[in-house]
Amino acid sequence: MIIWLSSYPKSGNTLVRSLLSAYLFTKDGKFNFESLKNISLFPDITFFEKLGVNVEKEDEILKNYIRAQEKINEKNRKSITFLKTHSTLHSINNHKFTNYQNSYGVIYIVRDPRNVVISYANHNQITIEQAAEAIKSFKVLGGVKNSKVAADRGKTHVGSWASHYNVWKEFKKTNRYLLVKYEDLISDTRNQFLRIINFIYILGKAKHTIDQEKLNNVINTTTFEKMQSMEKSTFFHEAKKINDKYVTFFKYGPNNDWKKMLPPKILQNLELEFKTEMKELEYL
Repeated sequence: MIIWLSSYPKSGNTLVRSLLSAYLFTKDGKFNFESLKNISLFPDITFFEKLGVNVEKEDEILKNYIRAQEKINEKNRKSITFLKTHSTLHSINNHKFTNYQNSYGVIYIVRDPRNVVISYANHNQITIEQAAEAIKSFKVLGGVKNSKVAADRGKTHVGSWASHYNVWKEFKKTNRYLLVKYEDLISDTRNQFLRIINFIYILGKAKHTIDQEKLNNVINTTTFEKMQSMEKSTFFHEAKKINDKYVTFFKYGPNNDWKKMLPPKILQNLELEFKTEMKELEYL
């Protein structure tokens, strides 16, 4: 069964996956980029190619979302599969993204939209003004048919920052929802990660004992500084390539501060646009 690691782009999904992959998919808890490959992206177009779906037609992909998830769960519905997604939970063309039958639940990672804008601008090599407009609109990512990166060939219907956050709360109705704020994850990594681990085992109805030595290694090897250094010394397969040049993925970290980097007009506009959600999340 699937546990979704869902977030709006540039909200901390990579950090959560890094923590989980180091703890669950390495022997000693020491993080490396390769361990991230144990957590796939959905909807990655390769899932649908394996099903024989005509991936040239988007509606064929959309209507096979559930079928692809059933295939993932086919071997053992009691085991856990983690899938990263930036997709909205909205139905697209009357096709559902997922259902309770294929999902244990969701770990939803949220980040202050004022800082999302700054990271989003860097990641896509656009202006802060363009990024601010982008996160307010219903976005569709990908769809680059000739890309050598499978994740870029398929389309991901993201939505806006607010709609994405709101729609995934559907899982709260059945107590299958864990909200993780990126800011808390940075300031109190150990306790927030323990919340995540406990949630996973509760969903899986399994007993567990925390391996403290392994946990210490996870925390120590997934700091921003360590991952930034790792990106400088080795290739990071998730870095985006624009104009034949890879964009630095781990660029700002703790230095991403909207108070210093956002123009007043954009700041006011974002706070007005997302007032309800930001108050709910105590960002305002």
